[in-house]
Amino acid sequence: MHAAAQAELAPRTALLAGASGLVGRALLDLLLADPGWSAVHALVRRPLTGGPQHAKLHTLTVDFAHLSRLPAVDDCFIALGTTIKQAGSEAAFRAVDFDAVLATARAARRAGAQRLFLVSALGADAHSRVFYNRVKGEVETAVQSLGFATVVVARPSLLLGDRAALGQPTRWAEGLSQTLLRPLSRLLPRAVRPVAAGAVAQALVQAAHEQHSGVHVLHSADMQQA
Repeated sequence: MHAAAQAELAPRTALLAGASGLVGRALLDLLLADPGWSAVHALVRRPLTGGPQHAKLHTLTVDFAHLSRLPAVDDCFIALGTTIKQAGSEAAFRAVDFDAVLATARAARRAGAQRLFLVSALGADAHSRVFYNRVKGEVETAVQSLGFATVVVARPSLLLGDRAALGQPTRWAEGLSQTLLRPLSRLLPRAVRPVAAGAVAQALVQAAHEQHSGVHVLHSADMQQA
């Protein structure tokens, strides 16, 4: 990264929601290591398992359904997400992937954030007949109306990473991609090939340093590192 880019970013403060997940934990590590951010406020529902210790890290235990006033921030990174199976119902899934995401974005905007970086999913479409894709698309549309100067949306395919190491249950589709699809991934089109969670996090941080304005979508094919 060029020194000029670092100077333009510093000092900035980041808010991160979803730090316990695959992409969120990778984002946390990158933001803490990057001199472009002087502080990182991580919103969590429960203490991070084996979480990093860092002078820049400020952990806030919150109820996403009742977010109180947040510290002043410049950038908001949201990597919240679950599955319908894990949530237990479509309503419970929507409470996380739509309600909690939108509540976090609103709270960050009230706290002064000008830029939003959101982890969505391949196939996100507010008009989709598939419930999962529709919710992802609806929340993308909703956050764009909040007045952020920049909205960057990452739409990864199936994620590669070790959820067990983070104390999380393995997701069936991701487990399948790890054991069966990964060896064959180079034969798949880049657009649908499983993508490493760390690569998604890296793409979002890189987008932050490039300082886009307006709405930008990072497609799964563009986040592949090989």
